[in-house]
Amino acid sequence: MTESIRVEKDGDITRLMLNRPTYYNAFDFDMIDGFACALVDLAADKSVRGVVISGEGKAFCAGGDLKWVSSFAGGATAGFHRLAASYHLAIMEIRRMNKPVIAAINGIAAGGGFSLALACDFRVMEESAGMRQAYTSNGLCIDGGGTFTLPRIVGLARALEIVAFDAPISSEQAMNWGLVTSVVDDGNALSEAVDMAHKLAKTSLSSFAWSKQLLTDSFDSTLEAHLEHERTGICSCADSTEGKEGLKAFKEKRKPVYMP
Repeated sequence: MTESIRVEKDGDITRLMLNRPTYYNAFDFDMIDGFACALVDLAADKSVRGVVISGEGKAFCAGGDLKWVSSFAGGATAGFHRLAASYHLAIMEIRRMNKPVIAAINGIAAGGGFSLALACDFRVMEESAGMRQAYTSNGLCIDGGGTFTLPRIVGLARALEIVAFDAPISSEQAMNWGLVTSVVDDGNALSEAVDMAHKLAKTSLSSFAWSKQLLTDSFDSTLEAHLEHERTGICSCADSTEGKEGLKAFKEKRKPVYMP
């Protein structure tokens, strides 16, 4: 594992820390490749019931390292092609992971860091932190799933406004627009996100996983097809260990216990 990524266990929650603070956690190829590999491993690790992503130092993530891209041997186009392959793998792992992924936004989340935060299931943002899509000001279009997640979170008109004007987004504005789940005092994003992850870890992960998948896929499905996916999902949940516990607890009029 590259030194630019730190994996820290906290019981059944894992903190995935971006560790290039001198570069505001902007990712070069080694960093994003290590990040994607870590996510693949965490997705498969049944002992992990939640993942929290944050950055070391003053930034969450400033996106792709444009200096690295510009100096790539094959040119900037080839550099972006190489970088995006691992970056997009990481985004897919987050969106398809059958456990909650929470972004603890401790500082600026810009460019690829903005898209990375939006790909997470929940976002806890510190009061002095900021967001900026940043791509269009550098003559680029948004990647990392940003054009997929952004309009689904804030609506098409607001998303186009964010893209066209690229104005900095404060924590207050991010909360008002629904870009983040909560805003906390400076220095508390990571601890608050970990606490949230621990709370979610006590719920049914099979229920969460199916609900996350169905919501993600709902925009690309007909009603008839989606109803069938829901029927498959609820039957799968009912047949799972957690589903059986939930139904049994309901019948016995007690609180279900989902922890393994």
